Order: sequence, then structure tokens, then C-alpha cells
Amino acid sequence: MRLWGAGTFMDGTGLKKKDLKRFSDILLAKKKEILRNAQRTLNEDMTLDSDDLPDEMDLASSEYLHSFTFRLRGREKVFLQKIDHALEKIKEGTFGVCEQCGEPISMKRLEARLETTLCIRCKEDQERIEKAYG
Repeated sequence: MRLWGAGTFMDGTGLKKKDLKRFSDILLAKKKEILRNAQRTLNEDMTLDSDDLPDEMDLASSEYLHSFTFRLRGREKVFLQKIDHALEKIKEGTFGVCEQCGEPISMKRLEARLETTLCIRCKEDQERIEKAYG
């Protein structure tokens, strides 16, 4: 496996411990925000009181917004799983290594998408395959 240099690296991934700490803090903050949004949705957004909705149009609009909110929370659930996976990889010392080719993921890509599991080359290959068969 190719390293980015020498120094204070963790488990040969090429990332400095300070970078791993920073990434971990960012991931934990994102996780906290998602969980806070989900709790707020349960506490506030999902209550439907028919007394507050005077006509069928208001009721339909409210139901549409609830459906949209559930879809959004569903996407956040998937993102939460990716965050947890990235945090686990930090603990294991494998964060920043492409799960497909084993090469280091560039710092620029990690900073753009902390939850990524693929280097840019492998991600582009994956997208080409999906486009061809999708």
C-alpha cells in the first residue's frame, strides 16, 4: 500500500492522527445533527391534528409534507449508516483506504465526502458500470 509520507500516521493509512481526529469530530457532529432532526420530526412534525386543518386541501398538503419528511429521514438513515461505517473505519485504522483497490483515498476527496469508501478512480469506474447497466 502506498503511503503519503512519513510522520505521525495511524496504521499505515497515510493520514495524520490530527486529521483523523478532525474527521471523527466532523462525522460525530453530522451524526448528532441527523439524530436531532429525527427526534424533532418525531416530536413536532409528525403530529397531525385534523382540527387544525379546516379543509381537504390543507389535509392533503399536510400529508404530502409528512410523506416528504419521511423520505428525507429515510435518506438520512442511509447517511447515518455511512457515518457509522466511517467512524468504525477510523477506530480500526482503515479510514482513508479504498475498499476496492486498497489505495489511499486523496485528502481532497475525503474532505469533500468523509463517508466515502472508494477512491475517485474506483468511484468513477463504479459510476460507469452503473450507467452502462442502469
